[in-house]
Amino acid sequence: MAGVLLALLCAVFFSVLLAFSSAAVMLAAIVALVLALNVLRFPFMGLILFGFVATFIPYTTVNIGIRVTISEAVLGMVWLGVFWQMMQGRLAWPLGKTEQRLRYLMFYSALPFLAGQFMMGGAEGNGPVNWARWLLNLSLLLLFPVLVDNGLRRDQLIVSLLLGTLVMLLLSVGMFLKDHDANTFIVILEKLKYAHPEAVKDIFSANFSRMASPWVHPNLTGGVLVLFLPLAFFYALMQQGWRRLLGFSVVLLGAAGLLFSSSRGAIVSLALVLMGLASYRVPYAGRVMGVALALGVALVLFYPPLQARLATTFSSSNASTEIRMDEYRRFPEAMARFPLGIGFKVDPPPPGTNLLGISNLWLNFIYKLGIPGMLLFIAVTTAWWRECRPRTSFREMSQERGIWIGSGAGLLAALLTGLFDHYYSFTMVLIALFWLVMAINLQSARSLRQAHDPLLCDEPYRKTEV
Repeated sequence: MAGVLLALLCAVFFSVLLAFSSAAVMLAAIVALVLALNVLRFPFMGLILFGFVATFIPYTTVNIGIRVTISEAVLGMVWLGVFWQMMQGRLAWPLGKTEQRLRYLMFYSALPFLAGQFMMGGAEGNGPVNWARWLLNLSLLLLFPVLVDNGLRRDQLIVSLLLGTLVMLLLSVGMFLKDHDANTFIVILEKLKYAHPEAVKDIFSANFSRMASPWVHPNLTGGVLVLFLPLAFFYALMQQGWRRLLGFSVVLLGAAGLLFSSSRGAIVSLALVLMGLASYRVPYAGRVMGVALALGVALVLFYPPLQARLATTFSSSNASTEIRMDEYRRFPEAMARFPLGIGFKVDPPPPGTNLLGISNLWLNFIYKLGIPGMLLFIAVTTAWWRECRPRTSFREMSQERGIWIGSGAGLLAALLTGLFDHYYSFTMVLIALFWLVMAINLQSARSLRQAHDPLLCDEPYRKTEV
């Protein structure tokens, strides 16, 4: 009876939709409904879809009463499916120390959220929605161990992440080589239903000689590339066939995209991580440094716009560097005026205050959540590092070690970019990918520890189910 009633309701809904819109809209609604029902029934399929969409078209939006990205809408449906499965007793919730500390950060964020709602009362913004979206993005560290309980599923998720990154790079690098002008990418983003077209035009017009991408800002492009380039390389190194081709394709195109985006923080961070890997005698790390240096020099020699960009990018007289210095000088004033942070209603700088933002991952946590928020973030990353860091140098490789090294190196590079920019703190979708890669790294490290791998500590991982 319930099935018949549901069928009748769907028939009435789509009939009304067809009467007041076009057949194309009705077809799109049917496809979206079928997809949503399947994600609710099979939440892991939704996680795979998220991995592809979030890396390919991270900020394509959809209106579901409020305008959110498709990536976050899919993630929300995945959580609904997980809750439904948990109510039926089909899923358990394993938690380690890192996941527990993240929950403390999420719980604490309620205080600066409420304080920000009061202090920023006259400002425009939707604090509750922004807070909920931030929590949703962080939740991937908690969601991953619920749905990914074996190596096959993890491999499928990594493939979806790399496929999305590859398609994004093919589009971005192809358009850049074709036109050498970021402004031509605006038409593509309009077709992809990106919000805030005025802001997009301002970013591209100010940085037209730097590669555009679905991540919009070149620094965001550089940030996501340093997160996935190490994973792609070490994943491909231990694979065969099309998976090997997929990984190395992401590496080659990603290296070119990183230089075309001219994100100095990302370039320096990745170079430092490669030096660290070489110091631990990780196989092929030294060769990668040599090949990357040769390719970088060749690209600079034969691409004049990149020469002009690099000529000033590390100079103290660079406009971007001067702005960052001003941000650091004036940051104590922001801390004094907002000891609990500004919350989630607005982003730094608060309107009407004559303050500046801050281009630093950890200081941006202070700006939004106060000093306790930054300390809790440090506590989470410290717990991750203690559990996943290598204890000795090594020369041998395996598939599990490749995933562990690649995901860990990507996380370290992402954290190092925090010295130059803030986007791994509160930038939606990008931070979701950060916490997802951390979850991959944690699972891989725990698997190696359970196998008594000498590269990790001898104490076995103990999990508790809630």
